[in-house]
Amino acid sequence: MTDTTDAGRVAILGAGVMGRGIATLAAGRGHPVLLVDTDPGQLTGALATVPDQLRLAQLMGALPRDVTAGTIETATSVEGLDRATVVVEAVTERIEPKARALAAASEAVRPGTLLITNTSAIPVDELAGSVSRPEDLVGAHFMNPPYFIRTVEVVRGRRTGEAALAAVGAFLTALDREYVVVADGPGFVINRILQRMINEAARVVDEGKATPEAVDALFTGCLGHTTGPLATADLIGLDNVVDSLTVLASRTDDPGYRPSSLLLDKVRAGHLGRKTGSGFFEYRSTP
Repeated sequence: MTDTTDAGRVAILGAGVMGRGIATLAAGRGHPVLLVDTDPGQLTGALATVPDQLRLAQLMGALPRDVTAGTIETATSVEGLDRATVVVEAVTERIEPKARALAAASEAVRPGTLLITNTSAIPVDELAGSVSRPEDLVGAHFMNPPYFIRTVEVVRGRRTGEAALAAVGAFLTALDREYVVVADGPGFVINRILQRMINEAARVVDEGKATPEAVDALFTGCLGHTTGPLATADLIGLDNVVDSLTVLASRTDDPGYRPSSLLLDKVRAGHLGRKTGSGFFEYRSTP
């Protein structure tokens, strides 16, 4: 397994919200980054966003100011992945695009290169069927924004090898992240619990039992949560919430995971949360 503790090159598949956040984290810790996306517009947006995120993280003390930031290169194909020491897949939370991205990456990298999926609900072993060396694949569920939230949910798939598990630990330690290893399964720990809570909160609002403000005030005021479930949903992105709930519903047959009507309506209307300026709450500017 390739050593990832020497500021090796990190390739990130997907230049959306999570891809940009992971790029910010890796670059801020001195790693050169290759950001891959088939959409040139996403890459252009990432090149504008990542430096701003990096400056904010340094200003807030979340990333060091005395570390020379790694360079960020972009590409629309996986051709440059043979120079990567680790590949992080961060495409949309649907099985088909994730499987395609991981399959292409596994053919492009050198044997033994650590492959990480940032899946938030799809089982790692399900994705392992798309790669040529399943033992090299491990889940690392970064929270948003990953340059502020230090703990990562590491998911060991049924076919994840000991070398990959050790390598992901070394990689996260080099990024100054803490991590907790859990077993594989739909939603793992975080989203198996969180997505159901978000779904129920949306149902409460849809039924007219409480406003979004009231729901979140109860969670922050009574339970001590830093943010309530609906503000958390806006941060995740309501489209991503619906995708995760759909994965959970299809793989557990539990009706509690079927996306609420209100969530579906907001996604259809393009009100996806912070990234669009409107979700359960209104935002003055997008991140």
